[in-house]
Amino acid sequence: MFKGFVEFIRNQGVAGLAVGFILGGAVSKLVSAIVTDLINPLLGIFIGQAGTLKSAYLAIGPAKMMWGDFVSVLIDFLVIALVVYFGVKLLKLDKLDKPKQ
Repeated sequence: MFKGFVEFIRNQGVAGLAVGFILGGAVSKLVSAIVTDLINPLLGIFIGQAGTLKSAYLAIGPAKMMWGDFVSVLIDFLVIALVVYFGVKLLKLDKLDKPKQ
């Protein structure tokens, strides 16, 4: 039974998936810190928003439209997507997977 489990792990690439998942979480934290600590304050200066970009909002009556938080999360996503894309391309990881026959 244990031998079958080990074969499953080897054949399905579960170990590589686990490593990728862990590294993806670490890259996500790093990019979030860069966006929050470096990019957002610079954008805040350019758009005239004192403080951080996340606190920018548009008041419509009693409601607050938190557009700054949305823009911050969008920038975070775009930077992570670019890091992953260029990381895969530069390391040629897209060529590793062999089609199953």
